[in-house]
Amino acid sequence: MLSGIIVSSAVRSPGSNGSIAVIVLLLAYGFWLSRGRLYQTRFITRRADEIRRIANAGFRSTATLGLAAFAFGLSFDRGWLVLSGFTTVLLLSVERELMRRRFQARRVSGQLTRRVLMIGDNAESERFTTMLRDEPELGYSVVSVVDPAVAADPRELTTSVLAAARAHHAHGVVIAATAIDTGSSNRLIRDLVEAGIHVELSSTLADIASDRLTVRPLGRFPVVYIEPRSRHGWRASAKRAFDLIVAGTGVMVLSPLFGVIYALIKLTSPGPAFFKQERVGKDGEPFQVLKFRTMVVEAEAMLAELSAEDEGSGPLFKMKEDPRVTKIGNLLRKTSLDELPQLWNVVRNEMSLVGPRPALQSEMKDWSEELYARLRVKPGITGMWQVSGRSSTTFEEYTRLDLYYVDNWSLVFDLAIMVRTLPAVIRSRGAY
Repeated sequence: MLSGIIVSSAVRSPGSNGSIAVIVLLLAYGFWLSRGRLYQTRFITRRADEIRRIANAGFRSTATLGLAAFAFGLSFDRGWLVLSGFTTVLLLSVERELMRRRFQARRVSGQLTRRVLMIGDNAESERFTTMLRDEPELGYSVVSVVDPAVAADPRELTTSVLAAARAHHAHGVVIAATAIDTGSSNRLIRDLVEAGIHVELSSTLADIASDRLTVRPLGRFPVVYIEPRSRHGWRASAKRAFDLIVAGTGVMVLSPLFGVIYALIKLTSPGPAFFKQERVGKDGEPFQVLKFRTMVVEAEAMLAELSAEDEGSGPLFKMKEDPRVTKIGNLLRKTSLDELPQLWNVVRNEMSLVGPRPALQSEMKDWSEELYARLRVKPGITGMWQVSGRSSTTFEEYTRLDLYYVDNWSLVFDLAIMVRTLPAVIRSRGAY
């Protein structure tokens, strides 16, 4: 926060009482950042929530200085106050993002990890353990699993967990709520907290965004309220307006690049430059998706011959060294430039900038009943699947990501996915 105030003071003088104003502003930031729980690791896991709370602390700090100036007759430059508020929030967000990345890198290398016990021996605990192992950037290392079923009573369970914690030098536990009865878990949690062990209890709610959850009392029971997501009204209008503005601007600005790609395809491979294919849109309505052609013209006819070489999972055909892909097509796929004509699908209101991958009719025969929920929204050029590995993800992961997006959609969620799209395209992970 100090860097933002220094930068703003270098650009514009704070005025006659500038030194006092800077001190008051620093104290206000320290207070409001602390009130926003921005100095406690367990409350800053979500990047978007962290940025929101930083901005909130910036607004409150600026207001605090304004009130102090009014109460004590301080004189300072109002333009400096606005500038310092903006630069402090911006630079503080950048600084914390850099630190977040540094911590994640160290965690991936095995440092700064929290050694925990997993309490439970069922499907939920197995999913938790697998996730924590596959995502080391979360900072958890499961050093042992304790099955609550082996204990004869809650007291024996507590003894077993504490003994395992000492043996494995664990300072925390993660309890799979579905693996233990309420009475035993309540006794275990009380005893572990009293013994100085950090306890985390699963909510049994999978793939529901944490910002939708509010814990509140219902009598003597804490309950979790799940905030519904509305995909209608002004939010839908705002999403459509954003799509239309960005896609329309993109078509106009990128038209020279369209021309270059068009010429390269025509010069290097016989056939049309554009590829059209029927896909399934919102509410199951079919539409023609538009792409730059990346394969030979007879690609569809060759598919049956290559079926034995399928490296994908589920109904998605994937092949890293697909002989049907042209040389220029391989480049277009790796850079995702083949997707650019879909901006026209967005303008035509057949697609959105962000949404589930537009599926083929042939894929639907292998869909589970729940996967049809993805048809509640328009398919997108980018989305959860596209920024999470694309072809390198399994069909089960593809299903989970699509449903997560549909269930938890918000305008902020769309913006976050778009921000993640460019790094994903640059890395080309899973693009083939």
